[in-house]
Amino acid sequence: MMEKLYILCVEDQPEVLETVVNQLAVFQDYAIIEECDSGDEAIELMDEIDGDGHHVALIISDHVMPGLSGVEFLAKVAQDDRFTHTKKVLLTGQVTHVDTIQAINLARIDQYLSKPWQRDELINSTKILLTEFLFAKGLAYQPFQSVLDKQRLFELMQGAL
Repeated sequence: MMEKLYILCVEDQPEVLETVVNQLAVFQDYAIIEECDSGDEAIELMDEIDGDGHHVALIISDHVMPGLSGVEFLAKVAQDDRFTHTKKVLLTGQVTHVDTIQAINLARIDQYLSKPWQRDELINSTKILLTEFLFAKGLAYQPFQSVLDKQRLFELMQGAL
């Protein structure tokens, strides 16, 4: 059985969620893109994905959501040993200094994207983070080469020597 990579998009506003998913369509041949409208739904899905032996490679989460906030949700993920290598992006419209510190310290996020973000910024971040995920997990990156960041892969390989 081939292990599958998943990208989770967690956003409570349907039009924003649709935009993120549409912009990530370039990755759909390489990763399964899942939509969740809350942190709780995402946690359930992650349990399922992990239980099936697949990988949650990347989570792109909104910051302000009903129930768990994006930071609270990503902090839960950061504390779960099964998802140590999962990359985390926080999408946010309003960032305070306190939010930033919490996101970095508690959720160990890899990237912030401010709303409204640029499509190229989302795609480039996704390429870099998928590259880092595959490398950190020791997974074969060859099947994903066309959607990885070549420069980042080269840097990681140089560092491993």
